[in-house]
Amino acid sequence: MIRALTVLLAVALAGAAGAQGEDISETRIGADRYIAGQTLRPAGEGTDDLFAAGERIESGAALAGDAVLAGRWLTIAAPVAGDVYAAGYEIALEAPVSGDATLFAYRIETGEIGGDLRASGSEVEIGGPVAGHAAIAAEHVRIDAPIEGELHLAARSVDFGAAAAIGGRLVLYEAEAGATEIPEGLVPEARITRREMEEWEGFEELQPVDAGRVLAGFIAGVLGLTALATLVAALIPEALAAMRRRLLDAPFGTLWVGFLTQSVIVGAMVVVALTLIGIVAIPAFVLLAMIAAVSGYVVGVYAFGVGLFAAAGRPEPATIGEKALRAGVGALVAGAIAAIPFLGWLFVLALSLAGLGAIAERLVRPRFLGRAG
Repeated sequence: MIRALTVLLAVALAGAAGAQGEDISETRIGADRYIAGQTLRPAGEGTDDLFAAGERIESGAALAGDAVLAGRWLTIAAPVAGDVYAAGYEIALEAPVSGDATLFAYRIETGEIGGDLRASGSEVEIGGPVAGHAAIAAEHVRIDAPIEGELHLAARSVDFGAAAAIGGRLVLYEAEAGATEIPEGLVPEARITRREMEEWEGFEELQPVDAGRVLAGFIAGVLGLTALATLVAALIPEALAAMRRRLLDAPFGTLWVGFLTQSVIVGAMVVVALTLIGIVAIPAFVLLAMIAAVSGYVVGVYAFGVGLFAAAGRPEPATIGEKALRAGVGALVAGAIAAIPFLGWLFVLALSLAGLGAIAERLVRPRFLGRAG
């Protein structure tokens, strides 16, 4: 949770610096660097910790501290003296990492790691030595380098290369006992422990990517959004209808208002943080920004569903059942669009900001601008 808040804060600080609409946004606090954009290639010496969010990130400067990265294609191309925390679609550690590496992605390739390794994905390839312990969960794993400490491994298939070696215990979590073949000389039999996959404890955040679980998560997300939108429709039907009409009548207008609203929240967080005393309030601002984003997405998904039905010639929803149906269709189609690389993420962001804009206009503009609700 702390790491998630750290990434969110990094993205928020970088986003706050981009109010002028530049492709790359950057904020510096001391020797720490916060940067966001579509394609990032941070360079230059003198950076302690690097926080970056974008579509494609390639860190080309040596870091004296940690690297916290979130995006689609992530590459560490210069040495990192501290730890690496990265989440994306594809991660490649091409340069040495002196500390620990915690990685979440569909495909992961690692080089030399001076500390511990924690990796979760579909395809994980260990191509450099690991000086500490390793915990790996994936569909397919290839290990072609020595691991000095223990290796806890949960995978559907494992390939050990000629350079593979395990200095400590090898703990295998298997769906079928004895299914994983261990090459002779990799590790003494006395240091091998085989456990059931269900015993993968202590690494709850590291689980092999499973298509069935991904589909189940998608369905659960759609149902959750549908239930939440339906609940809002039942509790404040008139207000939700007004926000939905406003969003559909002026989608770009509400998108702009939503952008300004989220910018105010993030900007206030940065200003408060500059007072030093207000740093303790940063988690509250991060939480507020998250609540605003989720609330906007719920309203946006509902309005999107109503808009789809309107495009098909169907009237506005009158009953709670009709509202639930439109919310469900909106959540389903929005979720499908979200799966499209890059464009899907932009669509979700726009839908969330447009919904937030409709909420902000409903709550603020009638009072201060005399606008009818």
